[in-house]
Amino acid sequence: MSRYYLHLLVDKMLSQEENKRYNRHLILDQVGQVGQEKLKAAKVLVVGAGGLGCPVLQYLTAAGVGTIGIIDFDTVALSNLQRQILFTTADIGKNKAEVAADRLRQVNPHVDFQVYMERLSSTNALRIFANFDLIVDGTDNFSSRYLINDACVLTNKPLVFGSIYSFEGQVSVFNYQDGPSYRCLFPVPPKPGSVKNCSEIGVLGVLPGIIGTQQANEALKIILAIGEPLSGKLLIYDALNTTSMVITVQRSANEIEKVIERRADFEGYDYDLFCGIESTQELNQISLQVFKSMLEDESVRIIDLREEWEEPHLEGKNIERITMSEIRIKKERFRTDKQLVLICQTGSRSANVRQLLALEGINGIIELKGGMEHYE
Repeated sequence: MSRYYLHLLVDKMLSQEENKRYNRHLILDQVGQVGQEKLKAAKVLVVGAGGLGCPVLQYLTAAGVGTIGIIDFDTVALSNLQRQILFTTADIGKNKAEVAADRLRQVNPHVDFQVYMERLSSTNALRIFANFDLIVDGTDNFSSRYLINDACVLTNKPLVFGSIYSFEGQVSVFNYQDGPSYRCLFPVPPKPGSVKNCSEIGVLGVLPGIIGTQQANEALKIILAIGEPLSGKLLIYDALNTTSMVITVQRSANEIEKVIERRADFEGYDYDLFCGIESTQELNQISLQVFKSMLEDESVRIIDLREEWEEPHLEGKNIERITMSEIRIKKERFRTDKQLVLICQTGSRSANVRQLLALEGINGIIELKGGMEHYE
């Protein structure tokens, strides 16, 4: 039995209603009464209630994991509904973690949900992780993945990792029973801009469900101490061809030791800077309120990087639309003696274009923080 879960054999008896609810688990030889009580005693934190987090949360809730933490600072947007299946149109603008917990309480009232409506950071990660037995990563950016990995190493928590990209997904288990960590597989992050996220390249709506369900399966296997978790392995799934492959991940004691040696500096470690994200990015961003005040300002030139079908539409004499496919052929349109403001739907495209233009010697550009998704 996994040493992480020996402490779960405590007084967690199932009620009569729970025995009925979990009947199909109870009649499984590999689960049974003892296994279901382990699930009830388990405490799992899901970081991110988005595309991956939604299916993970649904299946862990239905399975009877006793305590589930949900951390997400983001709010529901219309573009989320294509894949984030816990949410409805009525939830747009509401915090994802809070909405997810409310909906899941209707699925299983026996689960205790702990909601964190905040951004995971190096200043709160160790404190939050200490309250849980297992961490599931449902994030979509490299700085968060390295942060989560390092916090798991420092708090000695197993980590179930998942990622999606267009039509491909990956699943693995890190920091489990002296196995490899995320840094053992990816010691250094990719160059900034070399790997696009879902808001830039898109993702097939069912893919997060496929990968998130795999993550939930790994979490249940670890809690129940059954089967063979994906520790030391990376599962790669191709949704277009319905194929998968598993590659071996070697443990690097050196990479893990480096994380441990930085323990004292963890709260001050800049993961954005480590991943090549400019630490000065905030200086180049403006709030929605400031942006609205610029809409009729003739000294400002606004370039909308979105496609024609993306809403809400903006009209104005100082607004021009240049889509991402037109950037290079219309590069000179970005040279102006006016204050140049870039906007897109989520903020990702504008950040990438600003950095691209800086390499061309076009500086002083500002961008709308968070994009147009929450424009009212």
